[in-house]
Amino acid sequence: MKIPAVAPSLPEIAPQTVYSVFPVVRGSTSAMPFRRDISLDQPVRTGQTGNYADHLEVDVLIVGAGFGGVYLLHKLRDEYGMNVKIVEAGKDLGGIWHWNCYPGARVDSMVPVYEYSIEKLWKNWTWTEKYPGYAELREYFAFVDQHLDIKKDVAFDSKVVRAQFDKPSQRWTVKLEDGRTAHSKFFISATGFAAKRYFPDWPGLEKFKGVMHHSSFWPGEGVDVTGKRVAVVGTGCTGLQIAQETAKTAESVTVFQRTPNIALPMRQEKLTKEAQAAQKKDYPEIYRYRMQTASGFPAEPVDRNALDDTPEQREELYEELWQKGGFYFLLGGYKDLMLDESANDDAYKFWARKTRARITDPVKRELLAPLEKPHPLGSKRASLEQDYYEVVDRPENELVDVRKTPIVEVTEKGLKTADGREREFDVIALATGFDSLTGGMKDMGLKDVNGVDLSEKWKNGTYTYLGMTLSGFPNLFFLYGAHGPTAFSNGPSCIECQADWIIDAIAKMRKEGINCIEPTMASEQEWHDKVETISKNTLYHNTDSWYMGTNIPGKPREQLNYAGGIPQYTRECREVLDNGFEGFVTA
Repeated sequence: MKIPAVAPSLPEIAPQTVYSVFPVVRGSTSAMPFRRDISLDQPVRTGQTGNYADHLEVDVLIVGAGFGGVYLLHKLRDEYGMNVKIVEAGKDLGGIWHWNCYPGARVDSMVPVYEYSIEKLWKNWTWTEKYPGYAELREYFAFVDQHLDIKKDVAFDSKVVRAQFDKPSQRWTVKLEDGRTAHSKFFISATGFAAKRYFPDWPGLEKFKGVMHHSSFWPGEGVDVTGKRVAVVGTGCTGLQIAQETAKTAESVTVFQRTPNIALPMRQEKLTKEAQAAQKKDYPEIYRYRMQTASGFPAEPVDRNALDDTPEQREELYEELWQKGGFYFLLGGYKDLMLDESANDDAYKFWARKTRARITDPVKRELLAPLEKPHPLGSKRASLEQDYYEVVDRPENELVDVRKTPIVEVTEKGLKTADGREREFDVIALATGFDSLTGGMKDMGLKDVNGVDLSEKWKNGTYTYLGMTLSGFPNLFFLYGAHGPTAFSNGPSCIECQADWIIDAIAKMRKEGINCIEPTMASEQEWHDKVETISKNTLYHNTDSWYMGTNIPGKPREQLNYAGGIPQYTRECREVLDNGFEGFVTA
């Protein structure tokens, strides 16, 4: 079979900027204290005029200056002539790439798939790696700003604490943490799916005398781990990246694992400017093709079920995908991988055989790559690793099974587990994840027209229409959040798909003289049921994961992502516009 190529295998790095993967600050402690929230310690007005003026009046107010917010600002302002502003809680553009600067942080989607499809951007930008690190992604956003002039319409250090639609004025009133108020006709949340960090409820979190940070609040100046004892709590993508990177210089790394990560080989490659320039003639086709696949990646499953092939044929396909690297092993395999347990078992056995061969310690081997799969392959977010298994296998590094001996307390010296053992550390990295997909929006003080907070509305379950609108919240849109293709797709693919729909909806309203739109509760219920029904036909549904909200104690167990794929999702959303805002009440 042929798999579309998106980044050539190249031996030399381009003579571009040299990016530091892990900046450090010398000394035993970090300059930044332990942080639990994006709120400023002492909110103060950054300015009095322009983007920072009180009672700011705009057509569209966007929350978040990541991929989604920047794209929406550019399109609505520059192509539709609207007065648009972004309010951003951070200090720069980039969204997740502004906040994430932990050791080894990098994207798990390859370029050029993981970038904007805007021609003047891709024509003039080149990458140094197939899977860029956070520093290069920050450089990319600086480049985007140079070409699209984004920052002139962004207010930084601006966290939204309350927002409600005012019926008499038909406008949103938005309160910011420093006391400012903004008013807009349209309100768009572009905070993404990982805006609310999760901290375990261990006693003693404030006691630790060493350096401790949540991965998403890692200090920009870095932390020197040379010769230090490092703890990494969590084995999602972030935990793997931190363990790989800190192990290069640390005295030891101890990984606290609850569930084995069925990680896939990244197959990182260096890229040259010349090779990318030669490939750019294919970029329009690459961007077109990514929107025709379920995941937004340049890969589609073969049109066969796994057990239709002989064992030899399956082995040949698995090996080809394994050598290709990245998510191809999941996305380019058999079409029933996420539908049939037998097909999934077969792929897992291949994964286990490949992975176990890399681990020499028999105890660690059983914990990292058990013969019996801990959950269906792909039903939790797969991580891409470079040398994770070799790193954990090293004798100086420890692997703690927290299902058997959970962490029960943070002490002044380190972490105590249920067996009474206290392990001492100099640095603790909390890769404990996020209240994903819903947490960010529930933390914004969003209230419906009757004053009911969104956190109350979603207390017993998440209800949206199309994964972009909410009943009781007129002229509100959101993207890359609950009930969209979000976690099952490449970020920029999903974002451009949803943002283009939002832009077209606003344009249709202006053209037809519609002042407000608001989905009905019936249409929300129908969409919720559709998301659940699609999920129940897959192996995602019976696996506890952040896809299902089960990583947060007390959160309802439900599918939070649309699992039908981007093409089907796009068709359903477009039909709503073609049918005159079907499912909405218009005024």
